Amino acid sequence: MKLASLFSGGKDSVFALYLAKQKGWDITHLVTIQSQNPASFMFHTVNIHLVEQLSQALDIPLCIARTQGEKEKELSDLEEILKTLDVDGVVSGAIASDYQRKRIEQICTDLNIESITPLWHKDQTNILYDQINAGFTILIVGVFAEGFDETWLGKTLNKHTIEEITQIQECYGINPAGEGGEYETLVIDGPIFKQSLTIEQAKPLWNRDSGIYQIQQVSLQEKH
Repeated sequence: MKLASLFSGGKDSVFALYLAKQKGWDITHLVTIQSQNPASFMFHTVNIHLVEQLSQALDIPLCIARTQGEKEKELSDLEEILKTLDVDGVVSGAIASDYQRKRIEQICTDLNIESITPLWHKDQTNILYDQINAGFTILIVGVFAEGFDETWLGKTLNKHTIEEITQIQECYGINPAGEGGEYETLVIDGPIFKQSLTIEQAKPLWNRDSGIYQIQQVSLQEKH
């Protein structure tokens, strides 16, 4: 089965891609929607400019569409780019968001292709452990919820940070996988990467109670 994979560079889109490849499916394209609205209802925006380097690192062709990020209207931009691809389905990293899943499913129904969500309704904490145990290197690049502070920006996801996230969940009721937009991530290496990303220049940007880790320059390193 030939599939396109919705791709942001975040942990869930990368892990969904990984699980689809584990099934033996042919991922012919990565599809990225670059929204001009940082508060997009559908699409990841933090460090989205790195998708081209990530596509190269994964050795999978990338299709990019840009959107103004208006609620609901941004979905038509996704549908338009999917219309151009000869695929049997679309992979997405939705875990618990009915808003996201239902809208992607509707687009797929309209295009007569399948919507594939390998992470749907999996235990969110277990997903985090599965991602690091699979060998992915995941950075926290944005935090937007109570319980997180500026020290989280640029942290690597590991067993210790997962334990910290679990404690924040217990105190503040967040989604531990960040499905509610509590935090954003970037994957810079992993078992499906042909090259790894090295961050050459980055800076934390903190504004009162939220912030992003703005990555300004990266390089690609061959893996041996």
